[in-house]
Amino acid sequence: MKGIVTKSTGSWYIVRGVDGEIYNCRIKGKFRIKGIKSTNPIAVGDKVEFDSDTDSYVIHKLEPRENYIVRKSINLSKQTHIIAANIDQAFLFVTLKLPETSTEFIDRFLVSAEAYHIPVKLIFNKIDIYDEEELKFLRFIQSIYKKIGYDCYEVSAEKQINLEIIKGLLKDKITMLSGHSGVGKSTLINQLDPELDLRTLAISEANKSGMHTTTFAEMHPLIFGGDIIDTPGIKGFGVVDLESGELSHYFPEMMKVLPDCKFSNCIHINEPGCAVKAAVDSGEISPTRYSSYLSITEDEKGENYRAKGY
Repeated sequence: MKGIVTKSTGSWYIVRGVDGEIYNCRIKGKFRIKGIKSTNPIAVGDKVEFDSDTDSYVIHKLEPRENYIVRKSINLSKQTHIIAANIDQAFLFVTLKLPETSTEFIDRFLVSAEAYHIPVKLIFNKIDIYDEEELKFLRFIQSIYKKIGYDCYEVSAEKQINLEIIKGLLKDKITMLSGHSGVGKSTLINQLDPELDLRTLAISEANKSGMHTTTFAEMHPLIFGGDIIDTPGIKGFGVVDLESGELSHYFPEMMKVLPDCKFSNCIHINEPGCAVKAAVDSGEISPTRYSSYLSITEDEKGENYRAKGY
């Protein structure tokens, strides 16, 4: 039988069969020694083949992935965690307060998505809570990303602002939802599809951050067509599996000027004749984006992959 993994708890997998039925499956040990260097050899979104085995079902084949996205494992320093696979697009939820999403966190997510060929849309949620000055700053941040080709959307799950636009973007696609805890992923989806009834909790007053309500990534079918993969709120996003010197390839604005660098092996830090640094000086490349580039470059030299400040 064939199906798609809709939830993974580490040892058991929920699979939605092509017949529409739900199956509880486990995997055989061989999946863990096939060179898949991650804490979870099978992820939500994976297409699998499985068979019945006494009182349960066993996954015996993992079909080739169209794409996937990973982040650094918190507990196992030398391993990574596959968040989801076979994704049409990702929505990164951004809030400038309650909780604050830093530009470095955004950039780290975007770099990973670029590396794994996953289109990203930036969803600026809670648009109703900002005053005039905050809105001005929010739109300045948006302008940085719009300039380099990322679509940005202003929404409010609470006030139901622009939800029909989001519904249109989700329809008939597999979309991964990501962002810090408390940015309103579950609240927005509950507004779009009340039948899902995803758990939500209020922002913690102690630290103005969200409280985790999603423990495992899980795929949910939408009543209007398509699937969303709700992921646990993440504090930091580790950029992994990038070859030395290729980081700039995942910054679209840097890619445009790379041919103009004096040296073909330029890493855009101290080299003379660097087109990237010249573009930063001229304002063509945002200083915040370049700062993120430097931070990630520094991470490549050491073990610290967590976004700073979280």
